[in-house]
Amino acid sequence: MYIYFYLNLSQRVSGGLRGSQSLGVSLRCNMSNSQARNRVRDRSNVLNRPEFLSLNQTPRREPVGGGRRTGRAASQQEDRGPRAGPSDGAPDGGGKEERWPEQDCMQLNPSLRGIAINSLLAIDISLSKRLSVCVGTRGPGAPLSSMVRLLALTGHVLPWIFLTLLSLWSSTTAAGQEVLLNLLLALVLDLMTVAGLQKLFKRRGPWDFPPGFMDYIAMDTYSFPAAQASRAIMVSKFLLTHLVLAVPLRILLYLWALLVGMSRVLLGKHHLSDVGCGFALGFLHFSLVESVWLDAPTCQTLISIGTLRWTGL
Repeated sequence: MYIYFYLNLSQRVSGGLRGSQSLGVSLRCNMSNSQARNRVRDRSNVLNRPEFLSLNQTPRREPVGGGRRTGRAASQQEDRGPRAGPSDGAPDGGGKEERWPEQDCMQLNPSLRGIAINSLLAIDISLSKRLSVCVGTRGPGAPLSSMVRLLALTGHVLPWIFLTLLSLWSSTTAAGQEVLLNLLLALVLDLMTVAGLQKLFKRRGPWDFPPGFMDYIAMDTYSFPAAQASRAIMVSKFLLTHLVLAVPLRILLYLWALLVGMSRVLLGKHHLSDVGCGFALGFLHFSLVESVWLDAPTCQTLISIGTLRWTGL
């Protein structure tokens, strides 16, 4: 009887142990399954992506005396790689860097000024390309390409400087030499100013053609501002002011200056805005030369120095 009771008790104890082991196994299986489901759910959640982590954080105020990093600096920091933790010599949390929600956002609200400028530039480029009818050999203005190039050449600085020097050399009157020397100084001023502005802005033309040999000599390698337009307006205004011309010739001078500026647009060398700014710059050069006009004695002194016939001390 005791033996039967002992065997029955041992069977119950062993059954209880097996039941507890099976219960532990089932609990572990359930825990692993729930962890796997949690990982899948976290992976499928969009807000857990690195670029959206700041949306789950509450923004904190900026400490006094500390500056925020701009969005560009934050993007550069992200491009370099993961942020380094605290240095070995610093205490825990000493090198921790704060991130702001604004650093993870794109600038989706540009200013009204930026929108207006970009729209005007887009219209300028589009109209300039549409007006470039003399570009290539199959364009609608290809038959007129040679005449347009010759018209643009009349606004080049080299022919004007050569003709001015030749006229100054052959002139025998003090009044004529005064006008020609001031015209020469105006041409040099226009050349240096336009070349400096083109080097400063470095704007390419609507079709980005490489500059030619004459353009390299005249330092006219970029598009803004248009050198021929500036020179044509300055020369025409100068001649109309200091020469007595008939009305048809005055109209032809203004028409020539306008056609020289437009010829550069037809050839695809300049934008419309480049020509407009060139016209304004030509008027500015004329006004500047008029304000610092060299009188006849000064011109005679400069001519004497230039021809090595100066007799002054």
